[in-house]
Amino acid sequence: MNNKEKLQKRKMRHQRVRRKVIGSGERPRLSVFRSMKHIYCQIINDINGTTLVSASTMSPEIRTQVKDGGNVKAAEIVGKKIAEEALKKGISKVVFDKGGYKYHGRVKALAESARKSNLSF
Repeated sequence: MNNKEKLQKRKMRHQRVRRKVIGSGERPRLSVFRSMKHIYCQIINDINGTTLVSASTMSPEIRTQVKDGGNVKAAEIVGKKIAEEALKKGISKVVFDKGGYKYHGRVKALAESARKSNLSF
């Protein structure tokens, strides 16, 4: 299976999940995207179509803490950061959208780190 087929399959899985997972005002959606070098996450209110909070390994404060953005350690730092920012904005409950990826490795590390930092989903 080549990269184009893998990408298409991931997008199909993501669309299938997105039919059910909707971020509302009470429980916005925590969306995760990972590339080979970085990991990104956003907390989104789908009803208004707005991004409430975002964090990634490209953020200046996280970039100083990690050398490589494509590993589990970096994902844990991003998870902790997104939870801190969400709690500052008064968001404590979210719906987790893993973006069509397996709940494994970097995605799992980000989710568990956010949970440890008192973000519930």
